[in-house]
Amino acid sequence: MDNVQADRRFRRVDVIGVPISAVNMGECLDLLADEFDAFRGGYVCVSNAHTTVMAHDDPSYWEVQASSVLSVPDGKPLSVVGKKQVPSMDRVTGPDLMRAVFSDARLAGARHYFYGNTEENLQALIDALKAQYPDLLIVGYEPSVFRPLDDVEKRDLGARIDAARADFVWVGLGAPRQENLCFDMKGLTRSCMIGVGGAFNILAGITPEAPAWMQNLSLEWLYRLLQEPRRLFKRYVVTNTKFIGYLITKKARKA
Repeated sequence: MDNVQADRRFRRVDVIGVPISAVNMGECLDLLADEFDAFRGGYVCVSNAHTTVMAHDDPSYWEVQASSVLSVPDGKPLSVVGKKQVPSMDRVTGPDLMRAVFSDARLAGARHYFYGNTEENLQALIDALKAQYPDLLIVGYEPSVFRPLDDVEKRDLGARIDAARADFVWVGLGAPRQENLCFDMKGLTRSCMIGVGGAFNILAGITPEAPAWMQNLSLEWLYRLLQEPRRLFKRYVVTNTKFIGYLITKKARKA
């Protein structure tokens, strides 16, 4: 991992004190295609304002985000802040990353495993992927047990993944559960684990995706809030307020 951290293509920028990878989609795909051995046994965080605020507030979760091979800027606010340090930095969303990996000719032949969500929604995802990507090699999938796994269960999960000879493990548990699981399973599998949260339901056609214009205006959170106001109101109001507050505080300290 030391060689990875020394490689400028894996460089990170400081976003409210949290190290976020200074990549765009093209650079992320290049790394996955050209440097995949660096990802084996490790994981990728798909980071947004919510996870970044959590990492700012919780040292243990900060370590989870910082210990990934990449923590890509899923949230528009992260890429906006990052662009001031690395102009080429841009969004890498969970759904778009999945689509890009599945479509990239350099990654054809990669073997994919899916973990998380409910049995019904996971099956809908697998059916949708088989229809849209008929050549995609899906070598295993299993739903969440909706509780933390113990150490034996984590080792067993890693063994099942490796028995399937998976290259990518897509984890759809939501933050922070999916990142914590990937952190705990670091080295327990030879695959690359990527936590993509709600991307499973988006690619399955269960959850509508925010229009591109809303994503470009950093209003994806508002679109999601309108879809699930009760569940997401507190999260987005508190998170967005904290994120802006931390940015202002950081600027004031630099002044």
